[in-house]
Amino acid sequence: MTLAFPNRSRSYDAARKAIRFLGYDGTFEVPFFVEVQALKASQPAVDNETRYLAAFDAARISIQDVAREVYSHGRKRLYVLTAYDFK
Repeated sequence: MTLAFPNRSRSYDAARKAIRFLGYDGTFEVPFFVEVQALKASQPAVDNETRYLAAFDAARISIQDVAREVYSHGRKRLYVLTAYDFK
């Protein structure tokens, strides 16, 4: 199966300092987090929840591409994307 992102919802997780979003591999839900530091790497002015979510939305396609690449390396319970994954 191919990882897909039909659900456009995302949310800010203050405890993790990350944006949570979901991918799907067939009927299997695959949780992802992208650290806000990864978003700040390309947009340093990102400094609050509203801006974190806007930065995520602006970079959604590239974030999902990175998520697919990371997912292709093996199955995990959840995936955390860091600034390192975007280099």
